[in-house]
Amino acid sequence: MRRSTVLDALIVVGLPWVTSACTALAPSAVALPAGAVQIATPVVYREWFQRTEACSGRTGDFSAVQFYVVPGVETFPTEDGAKVGEWISDGSAHRVVIAGNYQNHEMVVRHELLHTLLRQSGHPDEYFVSRCRLTWESWNSGNGTVGAEMGD
Repeated sequence: MRRSTVLDALIVVGLPWVTSACTALAPSAVALPAGAVQIATPVVYREWFQRTEACSGRTGDFSAVQFYVVPGVETFPTEDGAKVGEWISDGSAHRVVIAGNYQNHEMVVRHELLHTLLRQSGHPDEYFVSRCRLTWESWNSGNGTVGAEMGD
């Protein structure tokens, strides 16, 4: 009987500790912007990923990227201010979030895909300006395409 009492005490006292320890050791969920919804990856995104690999000289695993859209918005709020796109990674998962009004804009999507290839949140000029032209200014000067009217 003594064994059972000790075992019961361990279960009562120890189990919550084990459960909380497992929760504390679990990877933290990556916070997405409010309203972001996962989308089926548009076919053209694979082509854009390949173009971004080519210009950057980097390779990556396209299937490891999850895409999200914040529907019906020009921008969405982040800790760093309003954005039209954002790359979020916890080291194992790569998420690209795009403002709904830009989900079909090649430069915006490729800009975030370049972050996945570089695995960093900064914007080294070598990649974002010189090699790939994936900033509003470099895209417009290099392509002569839309952007100024799309709200840089």
